[in-house]
Amino acid sequence: MRIHKTEIPDLFLIKPDVYEDYRGTNFESYNKVAYMDAGMYPMPEFVVDSISTSRKHVLRGIHGDYKTTKLVSCLYGTIYMIVLDLRQDSQTHGMWQSFTLSDRNKHQLMIPPGCGNAHLVMSDECVFSYKLDQYYDRDSQFTIKWNDPMYAIPWPIKNPILSERDR
Repeated sequence: MRIHKTEIPDLFLIKPDVYEDYRGTNFESYNKVAYMDAGMYPMPEFVVDSISTSRKHVLRGIHGDYKTTKLVSCLYGTIYMIVLDLRQDSQTHGMWQSFTLSDRNKHQLMIPPGCGNAHLVMSDECVFSYKLDQYYDRDSQFTIKWNDPMYAIPWPIKNPILSERDR
């Protein structure tokens, strides 16, 4: 497992070791000790696992809150993922980074509280997985418009499929 610090403090890109042979593949999707050894400390205690499915060109987010750590991955398909730092005390406040997560590369992101995330489905379908260390509380969440000119995020498409909340 390779764990990389990103430009945004406390945001980690995780690249699991994938073992493949004629039968298929195997990899660790979570390893608390490896994460701690890489400097992700204190480690959250995850209390919720959620799975969402979406079709091509669906954009979900930018959502987040100031108390929840998330571990996210794409179990099936390919997504273009954005993480936006909205922590007032962060040296990278207002900065965003993009990543490609897919069932092929098996990459994951550990997203700290105060960072919003969004994903755009680039494959025909996707299955998105996220672990949370807090129970879902919609009232404490923030939503940033996907095309807010303040952040100038260059999305790969111009007209994504959006929920009412994300318009």
